[in-house]
Amino acid sequence: MNMPDHHNAGEFLHLFEMTPDWVCIAAKNGYFIDFNPAVPNTLGYSREELMSRLISDNIHPDDKAITASTRAQLLEGKALLNFQNRYLTKNGEVVWMEWTSVYLPSKEVVFAIAKNITARKRIELEIEARHLQYRQLAVHLKNNMEQDRKFLATELHEGVAQLATALKFDLELMHTQPDGVEKRLEHALVTVNMLVDTIRRTSFLVSPAILDDLGLDATLEWYCREFSQGSGLYCTYAGSYNENLFPKDVQLDLFRICQDAFNCISKHHRATRIKVAIRNKAGKQVLSIEDNGAGFSNGNTSHLLSVHQRAQFIQADYDFSYQEGQGHRMEISLNATG
Repeated sequence: MNMPDHHNAGEFLHLFEMTPDWVCIAAKNGYFIDFNPAVPNTLGYSREELMSRLISDNIHPDDKAITASTRAQLLEGKALLNFQNRYLTKNGEVVWMEWTSVYLPSKEVVFAIAKNITARKRIELEIEARHLQYRQLAVHLKNNMEQDRKFLATELHEGVAQLATALKFDLELMHTQPDGVEKRLEHALVTVNMLVDTIRRTSFLVSPAILDDLGLDATLEWYCREFSQGSGLYCTYAGSYNENLFPKDVQLDLFRICQDAFNCISKHHRATRIKVAIRNKAGKQVLSIEDNGAGFSNGNTSHLLSVHQRAQFIQADYDFSYQEGQGHRMEISLNATG
């Protein structure tokens, strides 16, 4: 098939005026020679504007280098098949195009057809983003499980095992040394009470049964009180919402978010107090966690990554702010579905 000369290329393109795909003839120097109406219709520029500028001027900045490299190969005789790149419209929107092009050296022109794949590409990118998110969540859950195992092992070894050893020691002394049994018995009773409290606390942190029995409000109020006693940080909780709007699995995730945040604050934020609240705000239920510490200017630090990932898992918005002299604030906002 003979390619029409530059001056009658437009007659050839009239055959393609009705197609939504781009049909273009471009010169070797990178300017349009002619194109069908789909090109200006997509990009929003007039025909005169497009003819007066390099085609590459319309390419997305991030795709200019790969497009230039691919075009160089095209001019060396390599046919271009299904090449994808992005273009910017006159109003700044991004469109994805998929090209099939051939260079005709005898005419020094490129004949190209491009399909607008923007809708398909958005779906692909959304699927990729979701896939990445699920992979990150899977890693996060795996890490959390490992941390829970380490935590449980530490609690059993440093808490339960040591108290049980102390109790065993008291019982052995009572058996071998009858004198002073009453004093040893009192000490053993104190140790038993501490052992029971430790087992209860460990059991609660691993699986908070109180959440099923009394609900999220009571659980967070109790946890703040216990955390204050154990860490020395002054921790308060206030709730002003209908917790029945949250399914039980979401309530558990909100509790775990507080656990993760508290642990991070106590280790890294150099705070003396923590303030927790759940309230209705602009039609959403918002869990806020504030402290008066210092240290982090953003919420993407690895220490708070688990909080962010848990928020993503329940499809909640995550916001982190820091103001010098006032401390950090985390907000987890989600639509309650009931």
